Amino acid sequence: MMQTRWMRWGAAATAAMLPTVALAQQADPVRWQLNMGRGVTPSSVIAYEAHMWVLWACVVIGVIVFAGMGYAIFKFRKSQGAVADTSFTHSTKLEALWTVIPVFILIALAFPATSGLIKMYDTRDAEMTVKVTGYQWMWAYEYLGEGVGFTSRMDRRSDELRQSGQRVTLEDHPTYLLDVDNELVVPTGTKIKFVITADDVIHSWWVPALGWKQDAIPGFINENWAQIDEPGVYRGQCAELCGKDHGFMPIVVRAVPPAEFATWLAQRKAEQSADAVAAPVAAEAPASADATSDTLPAAG
Repeated sequence: MMQTRWMRWGAAATAAMLPTVALAQQADPVRWQLNMGRGVTPSSVIAYEAHMWVLWACVVIGVIVFAGMGYAIFKFRKSQGAVADTSFTHSTKLEALWTVIPVFILIALAFPATSGLIKMYDTRDAEMTVKVTGYQWMWAYEYLGEGVGFTSRMDRRSDELRQSGQRVTLEDHPTYLLDVDNELVVPTGTKIKFVITADDVIHSWWVPALGWKQDAIPGFINENWAQIDEPGVYRGQCAELCGKDHGFMPIVVRAVPPAEFATWLAQRKAEQSADAVAAPVAAEAPASADATSDTLPAAG
């Protein structure tokens, strides 16, 4: 409950303080939100539309049932001389009617629901693949085929505030517990396949605006996909209790235009290539120093 509260406060505060991001965050949970968010991907729109169909079907059924109930209570009240019909046992026609009508309603809802589910789980024709691995307590991202990968943890400022013992306000950190050191950057207008797993215990990768969450299970690969058409920042958290720091595994997805993503990806490749070259040199330096010290004559 506490993490949900902070997600709502964080999203609302960010939308108020950063107008350029407000549109992108409208699908995230906000304070006093009563209905399901529409989201920013085809999957989220399918889920939202299915939800609205069922909601309005339930509203219509509820209005009819309660209207009939209210009419019967008012029309056949005892004060007006109504007498209970004790000889009535059942009506075959009525029983058939209230059995057939729900069956037709369920069949009518099943067709769009089934077609929507097929679309939501269709990961074919993806233009890129991102591997997500859950750890206690962080996420690792790998752009398969690109040679780029990194870990994503809760940002240092949030970590300092949560351990300080003070009461944290929005002024202290507008996106408290919802920021990371390394964002997952993806291109807009691109079908992205996510392969999700875990290295230790079960986690769950969940970004509300994308319209789905997927369990990350050690030894298993789960799949899902997303296509974000509007640039923006979308936040989420681990949705499966995974240990003492479960509430401190935020997710930040930043969707940028394809050209900007290509630039970012090239920069990441260059940085990781430089790190790969520097690592062996750094490892050899202490060993060389030790070897030199061993050959020095003893003092005196």
